[in-house]
Amino acid sequence: MSSISEAVGRNLDLSLNEPLKELVYQAFRKTIILGEIPAGQRINEKEFSEVMNISRTPIRYALQKLVDEDLVDHVPGVGMIVKGISINDAYEIYAIRKSLDVLATLTAMKEMSSEDFSELKRLLEETEELNEANEVDLVLQRFSDFNEFIYEKSKMRRLKSIVMKLREYLIYFRDISIRSKERRDKALKEHWLIYQCMLKQEKEQLELLITEHLDYSQTFIIKEMEKHLHESTN
Repeated sequence: MSSISEAVGRNLDLSLNEPLKELVYQAFRKTIILGEIPAGQRINEKEFSEVMNISRTPIRYALQKLVDEDLVDHVPGVGMIVKGISINDAYEIYAIRKSLDVLATLTAMKEMSSEDFSELKRLLEETEELNEANEVDLVLQRFSDFNEFIYEKSKMRRLKSIVMKLREYLIYFRDISIRSKERRDKALKEHWLIYQCMLKQEKEQLELLITEHLDYSQTFIIKEMEKHLHESTN
C-alpha cells in the first residue's frame, strides 16, 4: 500500500452513515490538514482507487472539493498536488479569527436578552457536568455549541459563515488540543469568564479574554503542527 493510501485509509471511517464520496473527502481533508501527506506530494487517483478498492468517482469528487478549498492544486500535465495547511496559514487564520470573534462577541453581547444569557449559562453548566463525567466528545460538542450560540446571537450571518469556515481548517488540531483534562478545564473556565464579561457588558475585558483564549489555542496548535511536521520528515 502506498504511503498516501495508508495515511488516508487510517482516517477513512466507513462505519459512518454518510455517502462514500463525503467519507473519502473527509478522510483526505483530515490527512492533508494534519500534514500526513506532505505538501508537494502528488495524489495518484488511479493508484488510490486500485489500492483502496474504491471507484474513481468519489475520489474525483473529494479531490475537486479539496481544490476548491485550496488544500490541493490541480497542475495541468502533472495532476493533483497537495498544498496543505502551513504554520504560516495557521498564524493567518488565528489573526483573522481573533478580530472576527471579538466583533461577533461584542455584537452578541449588545443583542442578547436576559433569556439568552440564561440559556448560555445553562449550556455552560451542562458542559461542566459532562466535563466532570469525562464525556470528552460531548464536551467538545458543547464548546462548539458555545461559539455557535454567540455567532447566532450576533445576527451577523456572513461573519458566522466566515468564522465557521476558518475553524474547519484547524478542527482536527483543536480536538487534539482540548482532549486533555487540563486543557478542557482551562477552556471551560475561559468560557465562563467570557460569559460573565458579556453579562456585565465589560467590553475591554471581554476583548482581552477572547484574544488570550485564542492565543492559548494558537500556541498549542502550532506546537501540534510542528510535531506532525517533524514526525512526517523522520
